[in-house]
Amino acid sequence: MDGKPLEDPVERNALLLEQPAAVVVPSAPKAPPSVAEGGTPVEGSKLSEEQLDQLTADIVAALKTVHDPEIPSDIYELGLIYKIDISDDREVAIDMTLTAPGCPVAGEMPVWVENAVNAVPGIAGTKVKIVFDPPWDQSRMSDEAKLSVGMF
Repeated sequence: MDGKPLEDPVERNALLLEQPAAVVVPSAPKAPPSVAEGGTPVEGSKLSEEQLDQLTADIVAALKTVHDPEIPSDIYELGLIYKIDISDDREVAIDMTLTAPGCPVAGEMPVWVENAVNAVPGIAGTKVKIVFDPPWDQSRMSDEAKLSVGMF
């Protein structure tokens, strides 16, 4: 091309078609900073506040993929998760309950939870403990869960 503008639309379109298209590659999400990288220290933890927040959000998202087969809602929104602890070594300990002590999937659900949480990037391992104190009741359900089971 000689630097002159192309007056003919056909020539201009032909030239545009010859140009390589810009390819936009999404970047991987940036990992939250460690304490050494300027992250906010948390008393009693080697992980930064940002790392703990990200891991917690990712764990909650994973827990929301596990559903009680008898209730059309996930176990997190049902209020079955009582405690999530993340160690400095990224080992996760979860205390959870069941909607009833005689739940037919009582032996399987902890394995489902472990598998879901272990799939979170950066998690070294997960232990799930079933507890019944305090007992679960419907007041522990989120509004989302109540809506999904028709309680509103």
